Amino acid sequence: MVMIPENLSEKAKYDLVLVDKAIKGDQKAYAELMDRYRDAIYYMLLKMVNNKSDAEDLTLEAFGKAFKNIHQYTPNFAFSTWLFKIASNNCIDFIRKRKANLISIDQGPEDAEGNSMSPSSVIPASTPDPEENLIKEQNIRLIQEVVSKLKPRYRKLIELRYFKEYSYEEIAEELDLPLGTVKAQLFRARELLSNILSNLPPHHK
Repeated sequence: MVMIPENLSEKAKYDLVLVDKAIKGDQKAYAELMDRYRDAIYYMLLKMVNNKSDAEDLTLEAFGKAFKNIHQYTPNFAFSTWLFKIASNNCIDFIRKRKANLISIDQGPEDAEGNSMSPSSVIPASTPDPEENLIKEQNIRLIQEVVSKLKPRYRKLIELRYFKEYSYEEIAEELDLPLGTVKAQLFRARELLSNILSNLPPHHK
């Protein structure tokens, strides 16, 4: 059992228990952490970027980064403080890059160095990448908990792509969205799923 510092609030202590469970591979713990803070993170980011679509994207990215690095969290302060710091810093980077490059979402996401990449170069239309393979190899019930916590538009994208195995073109037609937007949004949604699934211990995979 993880040691819980006495200076933390009851809410923060419960978060620490969830973090400990998540690190050990408890899928529901990841989902519950997301459920507890998703709306608060979203509204904080919405104030920063004043755009609902960007705020939703950045919320997903924040959880993706937090879950990917959850092993680095130390209970010297509340998990929520750590999470909000990650979300805030990520948003500041986004605003800085947007001002510098005037990047449109239809140009796609960015690579690790912050360079704009076209959706087609990030997500090939026909060849699945390792993240896609990882998601497809998982027991669907394991990721259902997390998918259910995503914003509706992301949830629909994930369901069509991975549960019904639609092509990008079929998803674009089904949801009446530009193909580039579908690819960019799926990139962000599956990044979160991949981060969570890759943290599961071997016996869960």
